[in-house]
Amino acid sequence: MNIFALGEGSYSVDASKKFIPFDPQTDNAKERPGSLFIHVNPFLVKTGNDLILMDTGLGYKDTRDELFLHQHIRNVGFEPEEVTLVLMSHLHYDHSGGLVVERNGKLVPSLPEATHVIQKGEWEFAISGKSSSYHQEIFEALNDRVNINIVEGSGELKPGINYELSGGHCPFHQVFWIEDKSGKCFFGGDELPEPEQLIRKFIAKYDYDGRKAMQLREEYGKKAAAEGWTCLFYHSKSIAIGTVTYNDEHFNVLPV
Repeated sequence: MNIFALGEGSYSVDASKKFIPFDPQTDNAKERPGSLFIHVNPFLVKTGNDLILMDTGLGYKDTRDELFLHQHIRNVGFEPEEVTLVLMSHLHYDHSGGLVVERNGKLVPSLPEATHVIQKGEWEFAISGKSSSYHQEIFEALNDRVNINIVEGSGELKPGINYELSGGHCPFHQVFWIEDKSGKCFFGGDELPEPEQLIRKFIAKYDYDGRKAMQLREEYGKKAAAEGWTCLFYHSKSIAIGTVTYNDEHFNVLPV
């Protein structure tokens, strides 16, 4: 198994829920009052049978009108057309923007050859347009144009790939494990978004159920430490791919 972090950089987001690029070296956080600052890391995992994308980033383009996501996939030695599975933890915009790309004024699927794995309740809520955290036009552009594997609850997607309905960050959030003879990796999406939240036992106000999300982080962290999982941290600024240790009721995360 080979794992690649497809880092898309840092962004600020305020009450308008617009994501604005933020360079800590040149930009001043004080000039963006009321903003949260996040880092965005989709992941690419190569197994013996699949090329797997785990969440898709914001869908922003470079100066050549190319998706950062597509370019980053190429930078690690693959073509976007080679992606066979897109595993979506949830469909908030900062995780789902890269599902589509604008071509000739229209949104089209960015990975049309891949099977997209989405929780049933999450898909139904996202496409309903009831929340500004979800961009309905993305899901309308996908509908009937890609193979969407709607899953429900928890289970085995295929040998070596399992999913679990977690429901902390949003009601139908899911997490994934990928395992082969080389080991097991865990993608927690926004249930385990960055090492700092695990280390500090953080309760986030932006979670649907903050206490449940905190408890899930602790549960996943302890299992990761005990079983030697490689953890993928979608919103980490420093350690995107790491292993967890747990000693004397304290967590630590080491880069891989």
